Amino acid sequence: MKTLLKCMIAGLAMILAGPALAEIRVTDVKGREVTLAAPAKRVILNFYYEDYIAVVGPGAMDKVVALSLSTWKDWRPKQFAKYLEAIPTISDIPDVGDAENGTFSAEKVIAAKPDLVILGVWTYDAMGDTVRQIEQAGIPVVTLDYNAQTLEKHIQSTLILGKVMGSEDRAEKLVANYKSAMDDIAARIKAAGPSNKKVYVELAQKGPSEVGNSYGNGMWGTLVDSLGGLNIAKGQVENWGPLSPEYVLTQKPDLIFLAGSEWLNKPQAVSVGFGADPVVTRERMKAYLGRPGWSELPAVVSGNVHAIYHGGTRTLSDYVYAQYIAKQLYPEAFKDVHPAKNLAQYYETWLPIKADGVFVLPYPAPGQ
Repeated sequence: MKTLLKCMIAGLAMILAGPALAEIRVTDVKGREVTLAAPAKRVILNFYYEDYIAVVGPGAMDKVVALSLSTWKDWRPKQFAKYLEAIPTISDIPDVGDAENGTFSAEKVIAAKPDLVILGVWTYDAMGDTVRQIEQAGIPVVTLDYNAQTLEKHIQSTLILGKVMGSEDRAEKLVANYKSAMDDIAARIKAAGPSNKKVYVELAQKGPSEVGNSYGNGMWGTLVDSLGGLNIAKGQVENWGPLSPEYVLTQKPDLIFLAGSEWLNKPQAVSVGFGADPVVTRERMKAYLGRPGWSELPAVVSGNVHAIYHGGTRTLSDYVYAQYIAKQLYPEAFKDVHPAKNLAQYYETWLPIKADGVFVLPYPAPGQ
C-alpha cells in the first residue's frame, strides 16, 4: 500500500511539474527575462511581419490575434497586398494601432487575450507605461531588434522568435543562412582590401524638392559601415535625419543609394518594391539627379546611382541588399554574386509570396 501511495505521489508530482518543465524562458534584446508557459499560440504582432512569417512558417498568421496594421499596410502597401492574396485571413485580424502614430492601445491588446506581445525595440522604447500596463495584465512582452542592422542582433532576434513560437528548427536554419551570406560578404571584402568610396543614402520618399532622411547609425548607416563604405551621414545625424544639400555636394559621394518603397500618396517618391515598374523607378531617380549641383557629383558622373528597397533593410533577407551595396563598393570581388536572384530564392524558400517587382536598380540602365 505504501509503495502504491509513493508511486501515486510521484506520478502526481510529475504531472504538476510538467508545465514548469515546459516553461520557455528567453532573454530578449533589452536584456529582459521573459517567461511563457508554452510556445505562443495567441500573438500580438507589432512589426517585423515578414521575419515572423519566415521563422514561424506555414500557419504563422493563424496565431496572430491582433497586429499593428498601419506600419505594414500603409508603409508597404503592395507587399501587404501580396500577403493578403496568399493569406486572406489577414484581413480579419484586428488592429491595435502603433506607436509610430500614437494609436497603440493597451486596452485593445488586453481585450485580444494574447499569450505574447512581440514588439520592435524602438516601439518598446517609445511606449513606456503602456508596456507596464500590458505586463500588469499578466501578458508577456518580448522585444526584437533587426533595426540595429548587426549580425549579433539579427541572430539573437531570430533565435528568440523561434523559441517563443516553438519553431526553433526554422529559426536556426534562417540564422545559418543569414550568417553564411554575411560571412561570405566579409571574406570577399577582406580579400579585396579597402574601398574608400564615399556613400550617400537618402530616403527617397518626398521627391527631389525636399531632402529625405539619411542614416548615421542603424539601418542603412550601420550596413554601409559594416561593408567598408564611408557613410557621409556618420557623425552628422545620430540615427536618421536629413543632411543639408550643401554638405552632400561638398562630400562628393562616389555612390548614391536612393531608398524607395511603395508609399501611399507620395507621387514623387522613388517607386521600389513589390509591383514596381523599372521604367517608372528610373524616371523618379532621374528627377533626383536634376537637383542643383548633382550633375557634377562623382556618383552621377560615373553612373553609380542606385535604387534600393527600403522595406528590405532590418530583415532576414537584408543580406541581399548588403550584397548589392558591396557589389558597388567592390565590383570585381562580387562579380559572381547576383543579389536579385538571391532575393528571389530567399522568398521561394521561406515565404508564401514571390519577390515580384523592383528591389535593386541602377541608374542609368546598363549599357546606356
